[in-house]
Amino acid sequence: MYQYSNAYEVYQNNQVNTLSSGRLLLMLYDGALKFLRFALAAMEEKDVENTNKYLVKTQDIISELMATLDFNAGEIANQLYSLYDFMIQELIDANIKKDAEKVRSVYSMIEDLRDTWDKVV
Repeated sequence: MYQYSNAYEVYQNNQVNTLSSGRLLLMLYDGALKFLRFALAAMEEKDVENTNKYLVKTQDIISELMATLDFNAGEIANQLYSLYDFMIQELIDANIKKDAEKVRSVYSMIEDLRDTWDKVV
């Protein structure tokens, strides 16, 4: 069984490694949106542990988006960095206060970015 599991892992890694940077960006946005949906569902159920887990996973994805910005590409990188930083702060605040509205707001921002990039890619 381990051999098949390892083969699948290699396949998944190859899939990611051969994607264009635009497609990888879309995957990151999709992952963030998925975790935000999970966080909202956990909030509704008053599941503090999973709310925290999924908000932190989303913050990790946003941090990765920040780390991959090319600041030689112009002002857009600075603007995205500021937006990503704002999103992380909103999610931290949402996690502390269990504020679903802040989570929905970040969801909307990421969804807009994702839709914009999907048109470009």
